[in-house]
Amino acid sequence: MALLAVAAFLAYRHYVPGQEKVTYQTAEVTRGDIEVSISAAGKITPKESVVVGAQVSGQLQELLVEAGDKVEKGQLLAQIDPTIAMTAVEADRAQLKESQASRKQQQATLNLAMAEAERAEMLYEADAIARADYESAQAAYAIAQGKLEGIDAQIQRQQSTLRADLATLEFTKIYAPTSGTIVSVEADEGQTLNANQTAPTILTIADLSIMTVETDVSEADVLRIKKGQQAYFTTLGDPSRRWETRVRQVLPTPEVLNDVVLYKALLDVDNPEGLLRSEMSAQVFFVSGYARDAVLVPVTALQTAPPRLPHALGDQVAKGRQSQQGGFMQADASEATQAQAERRDAKSREVFRKVAEAHPQTEHGMVMLMTAEGAPRPQPVLVGLKTRTQAEIVYGLEPGQIVITGEVKTGRADSGNDSRRRGPPRRF
Repeated sequence: MALLAVAAFLAYRHYVPGQEKVTYQTAEVTRGDIEVSISAAGKITPKESVVVGAQVSGQLQELLVEAGDKVEKGQLLAQIDPTIAMTAVEADRAQLKESQASRKQQQATLNLAMAEAERAEMLYEADAIARADYESAQAAYAIAQGKLEGIDAQIQRQQSTLRADLATLEFTKIYAPTSGTIVSVEADEGQTLNANQTAPTILTIADLSIMTVETDVSEADVLRIKKGQQAYFTTLGDPSRRWETRVRQVLPTPEVLNDVVLYKALLDVDNPEGLLRSEMSAQVFFVSGYARDAVLVPVTALQTAPPRLPHALGDQVAKGRQSQQGGFMQADASEATQAQAERRDAKSREVFRKVAEAHPQTEHGMVMLMTAEGAPRPQPVLVGLKTRTQAEIVYGLEPGQIVITGEVKTGRADSGNDSRRRGPPRRF
């Protein structure tokens, strides 16, 4: 019924007198690639970076690297003045030696007390000494044991302090915690570092072989972006190069800037040549659909069915068509031909239905096809991907055909005036 309405509408426009003439704007059906994507702005950062700071206070005595240097894990980067830490270690070692010497003395005292306690026990059993002397010898032995245990605990404490001070001494040497490139240096040689409250930053190491693109995606588009989705981006320095990648993660917590909700989408990309740098701006495109070697038409060629004509106007159109065909008698004579045409139409509709079932993601549409005689003819189509300028035709058109994209009014059909009134192009 929609096709009959379109045909009647076009015939009405063409045959009914007093209507404006129409010049059609057309375009050729082509074949090519189409891509539907979501664009967002992003910033390039290293995927892995480590901020190297100082765990001890002191003067930065020597800085052995500069920004841009490549370093390996365990490489010495800087040296802090070790004087204070070294003095503490020496004091701990001296105290430890003193405690160890005291332990030797106390061990000898303990041995003597143990011998006297054993002798007193023998004499007491032989009833050779008083009970008070026996108890005094046993108490002296217990006291000597307690003192030795106290000295052992003191030695353990001093050993622990020594290990801590040795670690502090080692912290005066700054080593690379990972391999990478020095991307920034925040301290200078001779600068005094104070680590009592917060660890001061000396430099930052980053692995530039893999970069991460952080993009801000609006809440209107974030539901169409999934983990593993294909994407690509370009940079301001080389907009002609596309960096292919995939979505690694969409962070669940948004950022709200001026009442605008933005979600972070992260994309990783290999950077073997080192062309991508930190803080570069990127234009990111998340590919939500693409088709290669598809049949394409301009979006303006997709038409909507015109309103149904009034009954009286429909009669005028019918009369005009019948006069063109030689009257009602000729129309009656072509009933057999019309029946064949109806059977062909039914077959075409069945094929259309099967193709639509095989491609459930498509939508039904219609274009106005320009025939070889120069007359427009409605053509149902299945529409796939659509961008702002192009549409993919899954079924219904072939490359090389001509479709109508708009019309321009050029004046009254029954007017003898040669002057033409032109209006802006419009769609059906």
